[in-house]
Parts: sequence; structure tokens; C-alpha cells
Amino acid sequence: MSSSSPDKLRPKSDDQLPSKLPPKKIPGDYGLPFFGPLKDRLDYYYNQGQDEFFKSRMLKYQSTVFRTNMPPGPFMASNPNVVVLLDAVSFPVLFDMSKVEKKNVLDGTYMPSTAFTGGYRVCAFLDPSEPNHSKLKRLFSSLLATRHDKFIPEFRNSLSELFIKLEDQISDEGKANFNTLSDNMSFDFVFRLFFNKNPSDTTIGSKGATLVTKWLFFQLAPLMTLGLTWLPNIIEDLLLHTFPLPSSLVKSDYKKLYDAFYESATSILDEAETMGIKRDEACHNLVFLAVFNAYGGMKALFPALMKWVGLAGEKLHTQLADEIRDVVKSEGGVTLSAIEKMTLTKSVVYEALRIEPPVPYQYGKAKKDMVIRSHDAAFEVKKGEMLFGFQPFATKDPKVFENPEEFVGNRFVGEEGEKLLKYVYWSNGRETENPTEGNKQCPGKDLVVLVSRLMLTEFFLRYDTLKVDVGKLLLGSSVTVKSLTKASPSY
Repeated sequence: MSSSSPDKLRPKSDDQLPSKLPPKKIPGDYGLPFFGPLKDRLDYYYNQGQDEFFKSRMLKYQSTVFRTNMPPGPFMASNPNVVVLLDAVSFPVLFDMSKVEKKNVLDGTYMPSTAFTGGYRVCAFLDPSEPNHSKLKRLFSSLLATRHDKFIPEFRNSLSELFIKLEDQISDEGKANFNTLSDNMSFDFVFRLFFNKNPSDTTIGSKGATLVTKWLFFQLAPLMTLGLTWLPNIIEDLLLHTFPLPSSLVKSDYKKLYDAFYESATSILDEAETMGIKRDEACHNLVFLAVFNAYGGMKALFPALMKWVGLAGEKLHTQLADEIRDVVKSEGGVTLSAIEKMTLTKSVVYEALRIEPPVPYQYGKAKKDMVIRSHDAAFEVKKGEMLFGFQPFATKDPKVFENPEEFVGNRFVGEEGEKLLKYVYWSNGRETENPTEGNKQCPGKDLVVLVSRLMLTEFFLRYDTLKVDVGKLLLGSSVTVKSLTKASPSY
């Protein structure tokens, strides 16, 4: 892992690009009906894999903008044809609500049945132009604002429990599955933060993370592969990518979640009714916000953060520990003010979000005929065309980031490093922008960054270093902690 000087990591800004570039035809095609989407699907999942799928076409067309089909099609997607955006200049058009529509595009060309969410199209599937979007996003923002003072103490308590279990598992088994422990911690934290009670005190009991993971899988299965070597690809493709999995198989699991939320969210649901939102609709949206958006994001983010920090090695660990301990000592504790002064810690979090964003895909449908620019070309897009951005390529754009495939912990330190933040897109918007009722940027953007910094802060207050093994899961990375070195008692 690199620790290059931030002075060497200046963005090769698109601001200096010529404002007028001659429009050209978008390269690529969709192939024959049915067979073209099927071929692209098999390439994407089995013949090439995700990264090679995009890389091979980018090289073939000598362009970061091209046409292809996106899975799962051809059966579940009414139209799998997309225009792919793979660079840091074209990608942000997906955040421009004057140019793209975000109705029913959360999961791309495929939308899970609303039976998974009580028959409602929840906020994540609404375009900002729809009246309920503003009401629901205002409700979410109000909820987070009223819990602001609880973020740090509640998450610190959750982390204390996590680290105790991590140590115990390493002591008993010689290693610890970070993902499982992190998943359970994340669900409990979100529930306690929103509802001031432990999920174990509700009908959910200790099964919250298990119920949610199952519910998530049945919605997202058409976008996944199982990675089972003993199962022929053709069988897996038939099972996962040809027909949607029935919501009835997780109906009872979802009802347990919904009932627990409904019983625990009285004051929030009262507020929703004053905003003109039906009580049951508000509750289904709360479930989605808490478990799909918040918990689902943490399920991918926290293992990715510990993976990259773990792999970075002892030099970065020492730098983080020194910064965190010095600031906490000088500030008299772990406070928001203290965390804001940890420049390297902040940079490491942004770098993890850049190199492995928790949600790698973004979609939007063109609202009008328009021209989309890449670094060196302009392309005409017609109204109604589906635009697809693969974020890990856009945030590893070599024309913006030096050593883009490397985890550079101090990449965002200093004046030049901070200029790069506008190219960090994990929240469905630029890191330098903020969520509003009129956009689709994550309402919990600042909370996600805060709890990620807190995780590093609490970790390096307790430990000097760690060693990890990493792998791939259906959703993100797997992390096995092999060893922890505790901080010296003198500290």
C-alpha cells in the first residue's frame, strides 16, 4: 500500500477541458434482441466477471462511454440497454436532477417487487419530482437531526461490545470473523439509535441481522452470483437471473421486522402523519431506511474499511494511532471537535469510500436529449435512454487520481488532497455537496463518515496494529482478523 505525498496527488481537473467538443456517436451496441442481453449477462457474471466486463469493452471501444446491456436482463429487465459511464467527468451527470430521472432505478434495469416493502414504492425508488419524496426525505432528515447527540456515545458503546467479542473469538479460535460481528453490531446500533431500545427487547430478539440479510438477498439475488464452484453456471443463472425470487419466501421475516419497527417508532410515525404521510407507509420506509440503506451500507462499508486499513500495514497503523491518541489527549476525549482534527483519519475513511464504495452502481434515465462529456469526447444521448455508472472505475479514474488502484491513506490530506474530494461519489453525490429534498444524495451521508472515523478512532485507542485475511462475499469483502496487538498499558 502506498503512502505517497499528497502534493504528488493533484487532480488532473476536468475544469480545464475545452467547453466545446464535437459530439460523436456512442460506441458499442446491444446485439440481437434476447441473445445480445443474454450474452452480456453471461459475460458479466461468468465468462469475464464484473471488472473485466467493463475493462474489455472500454479497451475495445477506446472509450469510457459506450453501449452495452446490464444484467439481469433479458427476462426481468424490461429494457436492459444502457449507456455506460466509467470516468470522473461523465459519471456526475447521474447526480443532476435536471438531466436524469431516478424513478425506480435504485437497482438498475431491474426493480424488485413492492411486495418486499408492503406494497409501497419507498423513498429510494422515488424521483425527487414525486411529492412523497420531499416529505419522506424531510422525515428522515428530522429523525437524524433529533438523534444527533446520540451518534458518538451510542456508536462508542456498540464498538466496545464489538471489540470485546473480537478479542474473545481470537482467543478461543485463533481468528475472528469480522463481518459477522460487525453485522450484528451494525443492526443493533441502528435500531438503538432510531428507537432508543435494544432489538433484543422486541420480537426481533437476536436475529435482526439474519432476518435483514435474508430479506436483502431475495431482493438483490438477480444482481448477484453465489460463487459456488460445485453449482454449474447455467443452473445458477437459471435460478437467480431468469425470474425474480418470490417475496412470499421472506414475508414472515419482513413482518417481524415491520412489527418491531411499528411498535418502537411511535413518535416518528406521529411526526410522519403530521407531514401527511400514511402511518404504515412511513413505517415501511423506516424499515427500508434502517435496514436496506443504513444497515446494508454498513454491512459493506465496515469490512471494506478494516480490510484496506489492515492490508495497509504497520506504518499507517502507527501514524493513525499517533494522530488519534495525540488529538484525544489534547481535546480531553473523543468528541466531534476531536474527530474533525484527525486529518489522516478522515483521509483514510475517504480513501476507503473511494477505492471500494459500498454501492458501486448508479442509474438514471435521461430526461431530455443532451450531450455528455468524458475527458476527451462528447456524446449525444437521447431522451429516455438509461445511463449507468460503475463507480469503482469513475473513482479510480487515472486522469484524476495518481496510483488509482492503490490504497493511499493520506491521499486527501492537505489543500491539494482536499481538492480531490469532489471526485468521491459514494453517497450518490459529490463528497463536497450535501443532501437536499431535491436530490438523491444519501440523507445519512455525514453520519456514515462520522461512524467510520469513530471506528478507526476507537480501534487505535485500543490497539497498535492488526493482521487480516480478506476475500469476497455476495455483498462486499470478507475480513478475518488473525491477530490484534493491544496498545501499551501506559497509554
